[in-house]
Amino acid sequence: MWVRMRGLGTRTRIRVVRVTNQLAPSVSAAPVCALLLAAVWLSGVLTDGAAYNLPNYLVTTVLVFLVGAPVERRVGSLRFAVGAIAAQVSGVALGMSFAALVGAFGLGWDGGLGTGGVIGGYAWILGVLMMGSASMRTLWRRRIRVGVLVLLVTMALFRGLSQDVVLLGAALTGLVLGPWMVGRSAGGARLTGTRREGRVLIALIVAASALGQMFVALDLHAVGPLAVLRDLFAGTEWTAAQVRDICASGIDPRECRQGLLRLRLSGIGPTLLSVMPTLLLLVIAEGLRRGRRAAWCAAIVAYLVLIVVSVLNIVLRYVHAADVGSVFYGSAEMPGLHEAVVPLLLPVAIVAVLLSMRRHFTVSICVDTCRRVTTTVLATATGLAIAYVALGVAARQGFDRTPTVPALLADVPERLVPPVYLQWLDPGFLPTDTITTLLFEWTGVVFWAAAGVGLLKVFVTSAVGSRPGAAERARELIRGTGGSSLSWMTTWRGNHYWFGEDGESFVAYRVISGVALTTGDPVGPAGSLRNTVIAFAEYCTDNGWIPCFYSVTAEVRAVTDTLGWGSVQVAEESVLPLGELAFTGKSFQDVRTALNRARKCGITAEWMSYPSAPWVITDQIAAISQEWVSDKDAPEMGFTLGGLGELDDSEVRCLIAVDEHRTVHGVTSWLPVHRDGEIVGWTLDFMRRRSSEGFRPTMEFLIASAALLLQEEGAQFLSLSGAPLAKINPVEDVGAMTAALGKLLDVLAQVLEPVYGFRSLLAFKGKFQPRYEPMFMTYADPAALPSIGRAIARAYLPNLSGREGFQLVRTLVYR
Repeated sequence: MWVRMRGLGTRTRIRVVRVTNQLAPSVSAAPVCALLLAAVWLSGVLTDGAAYNLPNYLVTTVLVFLVGAPVERRVGSLRFAVGAIAAQVSGVALGMSFAALVGAFGLGWDGGLGTGGVIGGYAWILGVLMMGSASMRTLWRRRIRVGVLVLLVTMALFRGLSQDVVLLGAALTGLVLGPWMVGRSAGGARLTGTRREGRVLIALIVAASALGQMFVALDLHAVGPLAVLRDLFAGTEWTAAQVRDICASGIDPRECRQGLLRLRLSGIGPTLLSVMPTLLLLVIAEGLRRGRRAAWCAAIVAYLVLIVVSVLNIVLRYVHAADVGSVFYGSAEMPGLHEAVVPLLLPVAIVAVLLSMRRHFTVSICVDTCRRVTTTVLATATGLAIAYVALGVAARQGFDRTPTVPALLADVPERLVPPVYLQWLDPGFLPTDTITTLLFEWTGVVFWAAAGVGLLKVFVTSAVGSRPGAAERARELIRGTGGSSLSWMTTWRGNHYWFGEDGESFVAYRVISGVALTTGDPVGPAGSLRNTVIAFAEYCTDNGWIPCFYSVTAEVRAVTDTLGWGSVQVAEESVLPLGELAFTGKSFQDVRTALNRARKCGITAEWMSYPSAPWVITDQIAAISQEWVSDKDAPEMGFTLGGLGELDDSEVRCLIAVDEHRTVHGVTSWLPVHRDGEIVGWTLDFMRRRSSEGFRPTMEFLIASAALLLQEEGAQFLSLSGAPLAKINPVEDVGAMTAALGKLLDVLAQVLEPVYGFRSLLAFKGKFQPRYEPMFMTYADPAALPSIGRAIARAYLPNLSGREGFQLVRTLVYR
């Protein structure tokens, strides 16, 4: 091999050898894949197929390693070989049989089915993927099958080439072979599977029906039964004056109508306006994915409109064709009746599916957001109407027929309607220059863009909120039943509350990017944890949110593990038992030094309540905090990291370091930890020390003083809280996905360390010889990890401005 690469450079040869060494284990573990891939390339070289379709062969190679090899390792080489051969042979046979059937009935589709072939190994790859999905967990099995089938059915209906039908046949073959050859997986999706996946299924169907029109518009060879919709994007080389001359001659009414309609459909503006309903359906699909009832209603209305328009097209085309000089979307070529009826079947089928799945869409929209969006859209429509009339009058010489003000007003509704729906209406006037063309063609585009953005905002914005008094009710439950060391953080501003049916448990959460992100463990009686987790997850699913428990204890993780959820360690809590604590011995040398130096410098520790503290003290604390934030050269974080706002709580205790001049050198805040109606511990939250001319070991002094003072009061422990992304004794991650996520978090921690110093903070807490307890993030859906990551980032930096973001990135790059 080295001899054959003699003509290559040294670096290139080294890279080739490295890639070969990396691929070798995959090839040896999947010998059938390697053999089939070699056969694909060999046939491509012998038939010159690889030369003409190199991208397809490269994609096939990638799919073999990403899809084929993992499936072979999962099901075994023998089963894999049988499945691949069966899928390829059966797919071709089904495709040829279907082509013959279509030709026998004379449906006009067989012209593209009898030619072409399947390039590369797509057929057997899809077949073995569908076969292997039978052994996967329910969640991934459903996703793979739905995604593949929706894609292939869409391609077959809209593009309709032979390879599309063959691929569909191969996938169906793998679907049938799966349970028979590899069996079924015993594991299943838990909690959030059925309803959420049902919503995703409907959203995929709606999105596929919309994108299918784009497929045929871009593919000139499309011959599927729905390819007739390609004429929505027709164009013409005629000018408005030429069309008017044809119409004025009266020789051929059909040619006149054809020219008028093609003028409506030609150009960038009309093309975009014709695409707008497709984009609107994609927005509606996103609303359906989120479970919005309003999106379900909008989808029903949209497809009913399509049905009515299709019926009118059929009636006007075949009943009154002689009277109106009918043409089809600007084309003089009249399709057969079946070609007109088949596009009608798609919206009818989708409406039937939507009606049957109505129970899945129960999420209400935010009324305030809907009201604001409606006002904005109506204002936009009014402004566009005024601008169209005013500018139309000013530039009226730019139309082929000079319009009057009433004529312009009457034409406004037509400007907002995609031109394909106006094929039975003759235009009163047409633009002939640039200004009038912009008015005539782009007014509707602007309106639909505004409506689409507004509708997306309505569907994306969560109608989340807590009833009045929910925060106080949560406080009462914490005082009565207790919770984890982070439970008091659930009372902070920004959280919403879900209460269990028994009224004795709750979960604090915030909805960000469609993720219901909790703050610590659920609060409630010890025996209700599992039921609370399950009920809250179902509540999130009902509202179209992704449930994610963040900064939870191993107890919650154990519950979610039994539900089939994933988890990853995100922090490590430092717990300091106070029973027999005494800062003696060599390990506490730094702590004793801080206490002794404070005594010599006349610095004492004093408890205070921030809401009732004198102004001279609170003003110094605010100045210290501002100085600390400025020195960080990065935005202050929130969520599980409290700030000045969280000090304004009468039940939170602050310990300050002051000298004889009443100068504050540092401050710490402590959150109460309750159990059975009593305070048993305190959790460290806010930590700030004076940077300039202050007592340097202030934090060691304050934490040590708090431990000794609270020990005298009878507290059982102190929690020094957790540092995000920092770990002393990391818990081993189970599973490839979790391990990969854990590595990503480690890299993120390393990148953020120079700015926020989480690892340094955890190391500092190690001076007090605490007990370390892992804190986890648990999630129901691995596919939602990107959304969860985005939600966590926004939770910690909710008010990150563009300038602060740029400053943070610059700091990370140059430090």
